[in-house]
Amino acid sequence: MTLNQTADQLERARRLVLPEREAMLRRDPSVQKFWTENRELLVSAWQEWDAARPARPVALDDSLLDGRLRAAVTRAWEDPTSESAVLDLLHEAAPGVFSFQFFDPERVADLRDYLEEVWNAEIPLRPPYGIVLNRRGAMLDLKSEGSLAAPTFQAFYRMVLDTYMRPIARMLFPDIIGLDTQTFGFSIHYRPETDTSIRPHTDASSVTLNINLNLPDEGFTGSTVDFFDHTTGEVSVLTFEPGSAMIHHGNVPHTAQPITSGERTNLVLWLFGEQGQVPRPGMQVAEVSANERWTVPTATQGTYSPF
Repeated sequence: MTLNQTADQLERARRLVLPEREAMLRRDPSVQKFWTENRELLVSAWQEWDAARPARPVALDDSLLDGRLRAAVTRAWEDPTSESAVLDLLHEAAPGVFSFQFFDPERVADLRDYLEEVWNAEIPLRPPYGIVLNRRGAMLDLKSEGSLAAPTFQAFYRMVLDTYMRPIARMLFPDIIGLDTQTFGFSIHYRPETDTSIRPHTDASSVTLNINLNLPDEGFTGSTVDFFDHTTGEVSVLTFEPGSAMIHHGNVPHTAQPITSGERTNLVLWLFGEQGQVPRPGMQVAEVSANERWTVPTATQGTYSPF
């Protein structure tokens, strides 16, 4: 395909008319048909859009992450036996739910600026079904139709998953090892006048990483994430600070309470096994070394997508 042909693809993508909100909520067959038929067109459009962006002084890389986390993770990749320095940065905020600073709050603005360019690119993005249907909700993984397929973003997305999320999850939840080769992700945005909450649910993941993208002066009220303890029945009410993250098994029940003022933006990332396999209750967990935890799986990404 020539550059001119690709440019034509970009303009064609911008002329597409998204399915109506109600059709997406009902998951009409026409909605799936729209994303399937336009998949290659949209991927080409994102590639052309990405290539046409002017050079930026700020890179979309791990410099956006919390400095302490970046230093500890870098050291662990060099010497996995030093991984305890990463664990020291995590706090068990609720049973089986760990919180930590993921992005540098002062650098979140750079990532948000990039994402604002994405929202303004006028290339259709598929919102997560049943979760959010406004302009800041998008699928992030290439296996999902209508995903944010810009190569610059995809390189950043894979770095977050492979370099940070997976080894941290393996340290906390050894039962996911081998059931963490496949990836999935979406962005989510809450504000009072649109989508405000998510009902109680579990995730179809081995492990979930939920990262906040609010700026330091971008406060909100409500929108707590409540986690339910299987054993005691107690509820832990947690809230996000700018750039912070929560990581937990997918089978931990949780809900996002209604937001009452302000806005909240998050990236939600999942790991699971082939064809959506996740750990089974009571399954035997094999011991693995630190060297095995700090590796990237060789398995290729399949086509299975939870939604």
